[in-house]
Amino acid sequence: MNWFARLKKGLFKTANTLSSGLKVILDRKKLDQETLEEIQDLLVSADVGFAIADELTKKISNLKIKNEDDLERGVKGFLNHEITEMLKPYAVDLKIIAKPTTIVLCGVNGNGKTTTAGKLAKRFKDVGKSVMLAACDTFRASAVEQLVAWSERVDCAIVTGQDKQDPSSIAYNAQLLVQEQNIDVLIVDTAGRLHNNQNLMSELEKTVRVIQKINSIAPQEIIMVLDGSTGQNALQQLEAFMKVVQITGLIITKLDSSAKGGIVLTLTQKYKIPIYAIGIGEDIEDLNSLDPKLFADAIVHYS
Repeated sequence: MNWFARLKKGLFKTANTLSSGLKVILDRKKLDQETLEEIQDLLVSADVGFAIADELTKKISNLKIKNEDDLERGVKGFLNHEITEMLKPYAVDLKIIAKPTTIVLCGVNGNGKTTTAGKLAKRFKDVGKSVMLAACDTFRASAVEQLVAWSERVDCAIVTGQDKQDPSSIAYNAQLLVQEQNIDVLIVDTAGRLHNNQNLMSELEKTVRVIQKINSIAPQEIIMVLDGSTGQNALQQLEAFMKVVQITGLIITKLDSSAKGGIVLTLTQKYKIPIYAIGIGEDIEDLNSLDPKLFADAIVHYS
């Protein structure tokens, strides 16, 4: 199954909300105020966000569609184009910009950081890069075991520590090792933390700080992994983490678990932050770069 087929399948719930909803709304073949309000409500229900939904609805009200039979295709085609264009500036490939490039993954509990670390390691290995993983979630033994399993599966190095060891000390050791061993990429898997837990947020800040003691330009990336099914709560999480560390980009997981895929649009437009990848399932092939056109095609079918 190619990526678009996987994407379309993974985003089925969001597409079912938007495409199917638009079909029902536009079946009356009238673009009057009632129809426009229903379209706006539909967009908000997919977590597009009120401001964006309002902007899109106003533009739809100015569409010149002469043939009423073309109304559904015209509105869907417009939304497909607008979503594509809005996402284009923020669909960025995660690149190796230094040797080593250090990537710190952060986020709240259950967002899929450890799985994402393993999948990223596989992607880098597939293009010939050497990779090291750092298991900094020392308070959850299962997380370390999971990352060790990924290191074996991907065939890459891994740095672990003792149970409940200071996570920053593991990151420190890993940063030293990648530089000594001339490894291309270090991926640091940090512990999940609630965004309102100040002690754990300070621990994350410390992890970044000790890495910088060894290499002043590291980490090159601090990526927040967000669960796409949490909807608007993802915005609160991102804002809290941005106050503690400099988030350079996002990876949005579990978009297959929700009808609220519009959160991708909301995050980019509100925070002007790159999205390095999206996840639509558990398989290793289910994490890939965000392609704005394919994403729009998957959630708004108009042909």
